[in-house]
Amino acid sequence: MSDEILEPLDLSNFEVYVECIKRKRTNIRKLGVERAKDILELVHTDICGPFPTTSWNGQQYFISFIDDYSKYGYLYLIQEKSQSLDVFKSFKAEVELQLGKKIKAAKSHRGGEYYGRYDGSGEQRLGPFALFLKECGIVP
Repeated sequence: MSDEILEPLDLSNFEVYVECIKRKRTNIRKLGVERAKDILELVHTDICGPFPTTSWNGQQYFISFIDDYSKYGYLYLIQEKSQSLDVFKSFKAEVELQLGKKIKAAKSHRGGEYYGRYDGSGEQRLGPFALFLKECGIVP
């Protein structure tokens, strides 16, 4: 910063970032909810953004993957929500190779970036992400 290697950070919207992250987690244990009993049994995923300030190379979203059993998390910066499937494929290949196990289920809030949009009849049409999960035998 003194050598002007990095631009000064704009923290004027810092509370927006903090509130977004707070909404993504909870300390309240839901009654009747069973936690995964093994690694990669259930992976939670979500996309956060767009943020008003982009990264140095134009990324304004992040996508997270959290293993329910270990609570280990992965975070990827992305430019557009439409990159979610490509990023998931990379994540899946990496963790399955590293751990020698397959992802059994993936859970999200079922937003359009994951599962597709609702049509005029009120039905949610499967998008590329949900179709890929189905092809791989991963429970959505």
